[in-house]
Amino acid sequence: MPIAPSPHAGMGAVPHHGGVTFRVWAPNARTVHVAGDFSGWDAAGRVPLAPDHARSGTWSAFVPQARSGSQYKFLIRRGGPYRWRIDPFAREVTHSRGNAVVFDPAAIDWGEKPFTMPGWDELVLYELHVGTFAADGDRPGTFDTAIGRLDHLAWLGVNAVEVMPPFSFAGPRSWGYNPSHLFTIDTSYGGPLAFARFVRAAHERGIAVILDVVQNHLGPTDLDLWRFDGSYRRGYGGQYFYNDRRALTPWGATRPNYDRKQVRNFLRDSAVMWLEQFRVDGLRFDGTNYIRSRWGNIHHPRERIGGGHRHLAAMTADLRVRQPWKLLIAEDMQRDPLVTTPPEHGGLGFHSQWDADFVHPVRRALETPWDADRDTTAVARAVTGHYLRAAHERVIFTESHDEVANGRSRLPETINPGAADSWPARKRAALGLALVLTSAGMPLLFQGQEFCEDRWFDDRVPLSWDKTHRHSGFLHLARQFIRLRRDLDGTTAGLRGPHTALLRVDDQRKVLVYHRWWQGGPGDDVIVAVNLSTQVIDGYRVGLPRAGTWQLRCNSDAPVFGHDFGATHATDLDAAPIPWDHQQASAELSIGPYTALVYSQDD
Repeated sequence: MPIAPSPHAGMGAVPHHGGVTFRVWAPNARTVHVAGDFSGWDAAGRVPLAPDHARSGTWSAFVPQARSGSQYKFLIRRGGPYRWRIDPFAREVTHSRGNAVVFDPAAIDWGEKPFTMPGWDELVLYELHVGTFAADGDRPGTFDTAIGRLDHLAWLGVNAVEVMPPFSFAGPRSWGYNPSHLFTIDTSYGGPLAFARFVRAAHERGIAVILDVVQNHLGPTDLDLWRFDGSYRRGYGGQYFYNDRRALTPWGATRPNYDRKQVRNFLRDSAVMWLEQFRVDGLRFDGTNYIRSRWGNIHHPRERIGGGHRHLAAMTADLRVRQPWKLLIAEDMQRDPLVTTPPEHGGLGFHSQWDADFVHPVRRALETPWDADRDTTAVARAVTGHYLRAAHERVIFTESHDEVANGRSRLPETINPGAADSWPARKRAALGLALVLTSAGMPLLFQGQEFCEDRWFDDRVPLSWDKTHRHSGFLHLARQFIRLRRDLDGTTAGLRGPHTALLRVDDQRKVLVYHRWWQGGPGDDVIVAVNLSTQVIDGYRVGLPRAGTWQLRCNSDAPVFGHDFGATHATDLDAAPIPWDHQQASAELSIGPYTALVYSQDD
């Protein structure tokens, strides 16, 4: 089915041979002009824009003197003095309070090597913040310096990076969740061409790029959209925002007006641009529960925002038709299957959503000081993904930017405060890796988790890359689990599959054993045994799904993964297979303290 061009495809500054067309939506303006370096920035040289047609609210003009790279601003007058405004559709800005820059996407060099998005069941996501992931000494990282870290991720086995929002923001540093301009890359990260170079470099290494976008609020500072054309009601923000109490969010009174077609187009077109012009492989939408409800609780009828639901459903429907292989993820955290229900069936149309039902019970079990208090049943429920219709419908993790900041620490630090390098901290953090990478769902690691980073996330503090050497064993354990999860050796296809069966949920001895499979049979069936206690479990009998040879693929207690690991005789990756008891159709396992074992069938 051919896709109709966006109604706002010609918005902003569109370079042509011989000049640039400027178009802006200012429905309440009396006059609109554009000025820039092509006009001397003075009143005499400013160029008037004409209304496009009745009731469209858009104004446009073709300026022969303008070129790609020209700086410009709109001058909008409703009554009183002119207001200088940065173009809402600007593809590049000098900084969040600076000038817009005419950007030509044809300037991007994509090379000749094609890239194919990995299957969603193959993905291992890695969330990163450009400024801290790729810092150069005291200088924040850029997309160009981040390219230098991609080989580390490729070696680790990660095949998708989820980039925290890199859009223009107020101030020198930010998490990114305060975007001033949705079509731009912050200049501190290198701007749009640097981002395109990063996407190309990632693709050349077989790594997909998922971009984190924010549509539940804007700004709230350095926000030229605020009362953009001079109109507003009751002290609110004007044409782009709700002008009643629906505007209020935890981050300011800047919730977009999803009931207004032009605003919905503005938000949708930014998503389309990143997917099509910058070739990102998917989008993660921040806080979608704040798009469809006022304070994030979609289960409260009086809190719901119907326009937000309709906006998300219409946008995902459009994006799914345009590029159906691109991945759409919602951070909704409401345990709501409607999020991944197709729009034609009344759902929001996302392919996946972040899963609160995994991270919270798993972290609680790993952080609890006393073994007797660990809830094995809750962990088992998290592992199975009880509400899933397909494994890819949830993203699972123990660390993310939200879970390791705002008063919450990295998992090793919360396990043993002040002693994140200790044996229990590393052992239980390793269990977290095992559970994430062997459970049904799309696994996600947060930057530095693979080398046992212990600092909470702070946009001013770079990652401690020296820990790749200090915790090299832990790093290799993460690599081994990722290798198994992706079935790179052709022995563990079941870890990519949708099926989970609980074989043992032993809350007394704190043991969990589960069977993972895709189609079943040799090279597919996988058994994962987890010991959530500090006791060695020896001679533990488990019923297995079928007879045959069950080979150990990973033992997180092996000394190769930690100098002080190795509490049982089964400490090597080439340890003997499980001894199968044909009469009892079961086998006996020996599991070290705070250890995960992964077995699969050879034949």
